[in-house]
Amino acid sequence: MPSDHLPARGGRRPGAGRPAKEPTRVIRLPERLLPLVTQLAAIGPGQGLPPGAWALDNHGQPLALPFFATPVRAGFPSPADDHQEDRLDLNHHLVRHPEATYYLRAKGDSMTGAGIHDGDLLMVDRAIEAAPGMIVVAAVDNEFTVKLLESTPNGLCLAPANPDYPKIVLKDAQELTLWGVVIHVIHPVFPRG
Repeated sequence: MPSDHLPARGGRRPGAGRPAKEPTRVIRLPERLLPLVTQLAAIGPGQGLPPGAWALDNHGQPLALPFFATPVRAGFPSPADDHQEDRLDLNHHLVRHPEATYYLRAKGDSMTGAGIHDGDLLMVDRAIEAAPGMIVVAAVDNEFTVKLLESTPNGLCLAPANPDYPKIVLKDAQELTLWGVVIHVIHPVFPRG
């Protein structure tokens, strides 16, 4: 066999196998998730996200801040508990799927009834299978929106959480792409500016 000819089976082939020094793990998953996992595996950090979104930086140092386990009352005051219980890293506490989670800033007031206000920071998880009743980031004909996913007798629709806005009822020719489920909303209570 000539040295410039590689065997059809077996042996070392350029580009084959896993990258050097990258650990691997065998996992089992339901077949229905295979397309999503394949799609996520092809997306590099910061790629494949809606416009204006940014991926979690899970390569930096964790930021663990002091955590006081005693709840603070929103009603009548109670005696303060002075001791710190632990430290808490919000990414560790809030994010289940780091490689599939990204941040997005909300714009507009169509979701105020769901506690999402203009300028709020949304944490979105692409690994969660969207179901009716969940708040989703969706693209309808390549226009991005945040809405409540609802099931109707005619199929799915996207509902606002503000009565001043109409529901988005999908028509036959319209394309709906779900970009993830909103898992947390972060908004300031201190005045901006």
